[in-house]
Amino acid sequence: MKTFMASPSTIERKWYVIDADGMTLGRLASETAKILRGKNKPIFTPFIDTGDYVIIVNAEKIKVTGKKLEKKTYFSHSAYVGGTRELTLREMKEKKPERVIELAVKGMLPQGPLGRQMYKKLFVYAGPDHNHQAQKPEKLTF
Repeated sequence: MKTFMASPSTIERKWYVIDADGMTLGRLASETAKILRGKNKPIFTPFIDTGDYVIIVNAEKIKVTGKKLEKKTYFSHSAYVGGTRELTLREMKEKKPERVIELAVKGMLPQGPLGRQMYKKLFVYAGPDHNHQAQKPEKLTF
């Protein structure tokens, strides 16, 4: 008996829709990362992107526990001296609620070219609407 190794020609990709309304940020991000990576499939191969496409709607209705809204911070730098910007989770959620989920999922994917390829299959929307009806996505619940 030979060990099966997935190849790009043997991978069948599906589309999933996840409603983030009332879900905890970390739990949603870890489950999404598993699907993007392909760990929910029997053909999972660590060095090949075997994952599916994921659409997350209602990103603005995500919740967190504890005092993370005030204590969790996001840093960015403009590449100039003194160009550090700092936003709390509450500010980021008000300005760009999609970015909160994107950054959480991106941190849970592999770091490198394979992880960047997997990250491109994630689509996050702040409201309940998305423009991927043509792909006929399946609704997914955890």
